[in-house]
Amino acid sequence: YLDGNQRDYYFIYYLISGFLILFSIITFYLSEKVKTYSIITLTSIVFTLYAFEAYLTFTDYKRVAGEQLNKKIKLYKQQTGKDYDTRTRFEIYNDFKKKDKNIVVTVSPVHHFDSTSRIFPLSGISTSKTIHCNENGYYSIYKSDRYGFNNPDSEWNQQDIEYLLVGDSFTQAGCVNRPNDIGSVLRTLSKKTVLNLGYAGNGPLIEYAVLREYLKPKVKNILWLFCEGNDIGNLNRELKSEILIKYLKDLKFTQNLKFRQKQIDEIVLQVTGRYWEREKEREKERERINSFTFKLLKFVKIYNFRKKFLIKQPRPQIKELLKLAKDLAVKNNSNFYFVYLPEYSRYKFSHDNISYLSVKTTVEELNIPFIDIHKEVFLKESNPLKLFPFEMSAHYNIVSHRAIHFNIEGYRKVAEAIHKFISK
Repeated sequence: YLDGNQRDYYFIYYLISGFLILFSIITFYLSEKVKTYSIITLTSIVFTLYAFEAYLTFTDYKRVAGEQLNKKIKLYKQQTGKDYDTRTRFEIYNDFKKKDKNIVVTVSPVHHFDSTSRIFPLSGISTSKTIHCNENGYYSIYKSDRYGFNNPDSEWNQQDIEYLLVGDSFTQAGCVNRPNDIGSVLRTLSKKTVLNLGYAGNGPLIEYAVLREYLKPKVKNILWLFCEGNDIGNLNRELKSEILIKYLKDLKFTQNLKFRQKQIDEIVLQVTGRYWEREKEREKERERINSFTFKLLKFVKIYNFRKKFLIKQPRPQIKELLKLAKDLAVKNNSNFYFVYLPEYSRYKFSHDNISYLSVKTTVEELNIPFIDIHKEVFLKESNPLKLFPFEMSAHYNIVSHRAIHFNIEGYRKVAEAIHKFISK
């Protein structure tokens, strides 16, 4: 796993194998009655595992997803009087392209992992109308700034910056338009300059690299927005990048991205073409994994059960990254805040994310102010799900039920909580 760099990933399998080997030896010395009970117990466990696996494997995800989409279409019509936009990103891109040849789509930095380019872009295409995503019935579209981020370009002309945000799609403004994203609401509340440097798919290492490349002097408050659903998993992937790892190993390393935006635009445009080709390949892959043969093979391996209960994402130590980010903020005379954003499944199934306490402990050990959006916003709601689009997950999956982003009200309340915490 990860080219052998995360050997503890296999620990649970070593443990189970060791236990079974030891148990096999012990059975030679057990009475027949004990052996009989042991066989019954093990058989019951195996039967239960496969019964649950059968439920996970053969549940008709596609049918349920279709039912949820139909509900969203009806709700959106009732709430707005408009038709829900059911087009794919590829379809809406082609439709808009007929009217505006310069329109682009968001291409996350993560799409550059396989690139042979000598630089690793950390943003999108500059000064362009950019199509993002649809979870609220419409596609969010914004005009990117001079560096390819989701800001009014004039914000870069200001000398004093009240807030600078780094994060993933939550920060970028996942599926809502300005002025309803976190950065825009903070801009309204503070009546001061806010720079939003978030981008979809970013993890902690990319976010630290963004700070290294784009941090300006006279930034008062740096906000590190952490998404509990995927940030640690994203870091696993980022640690494999030869360019990104240099930001960890060499504090003087820089790609000078601010001065290479023309080159970045060219690279992202090239990746966009490959992006649509990969989408076609993914469609073929989806057909393969929906085949009966593939499902049967996964069933024999109890794949879904292992994914849900046994295969936990390795938790790379983010402490070093946060310390480096805090040190960078101190050097820049900026305040540094860690903002913890909860995920949909926490409220759908009333359970805590397993990384919550460990991440919180790490942040507090570094004496970084911890803005807990779970407590400051969602626990104060009688129905936390109302802060997600249609109170439903964005992509139905029996294992992970997750809405990727908040709705307009959710973003507003998150921004208000951040501003209140810092202003008190």
